[in-house]
Amino acid sequence: MAKLVKDMMHANLITCNSDATLGQVAVLLHNNHIHALVVTDRDGRAIGVISDFDLLAGEWLSSDPESLNTMRQLTAADLMSKPIKTIEEDIPLNEAVREFIEKEVNRLVVTKQGKPVGIISLSDFVAHIAESGSSKRETVGDVMSDAILVCRGKTPVISAARAMTSAGWRSVLVVDAKGTVLGVVSGRDLLPYVENGKAEGKIVRDVMHPALTIDINASLREAANMMIQNHYHRLVVVDQENPDAFPLGAISSFDIVAEMAKPDSVWQK
Repeated sequence: MAKLVKDMMHANLITCNSDATLGQVAVLLHNNHIHALVVTDRDGRAIGVISDFDLLAGEWLSSDPESLNTMRQLTAADLMSKPIKTIEEDIPLNEAVREFIEKEVNRLVVTKQGKPVGIISLSDFVAHIAESGSSKRETVGDVMSDAILVCRGKTPVISAARAMTSAGWRSVLVVDAKGTVLGVVSGRDLLPYVENGKAEGKIVRDVMHPALTIDINASLREAANMMIQNHYHRLVVVDQENPDAFPLGAISSFDIVAEMAKPDSVWQK
């Protein structure tokens, strides 16, 4: 029997009020280890979605005290995406995959007869593949993840999906024998193999996309700008004075959100 959207979705919707500050949104995302919240109005009706990617705009535009103060006045309603992109819970998964590909989205709110009952995201599809087989905020180096998920180009796609699921990451860095970066495999790269069921026998070199790198001394604003301009959620951190060396780490939209969520962050004052 074919699996349906409701078989894979997360049934518990994490929500925030439309008047929640960006700092409050960051705390909810970080504490619940999720990438998006459903925004509700005063009557509890779902009116939009706000994600970690949306919060990057706050970091990007807060380069001086005046603009930071302006951005801190914004609420979830100001940055949320609307209208909400939805999918019914009884839709087959293969149709859901086509929705993700055609609409180029990272998540869909799941509905039952029009009422929101859950959410389904790229991470859920990655897990599906795996099962089948004083705070500083100045530079990238201040908030990046020193640990990175790495594999070789010949790694099977199924193995990469399992590693991503176990680590809770949405991408894996592909390197050669010398540690030189070849590319990145993300959940979106894996989506077509959920739809056609042909992940078996594929290696990551077949599905990876080019990696974007950023210097460890670059500002967070530069990192956020690069993510927004290129629609990337993760950047590979390197030392530009030694570009051929093994990568130093990675910085993601989630790392920036975690920084915003800290009690002593400027976003919480």
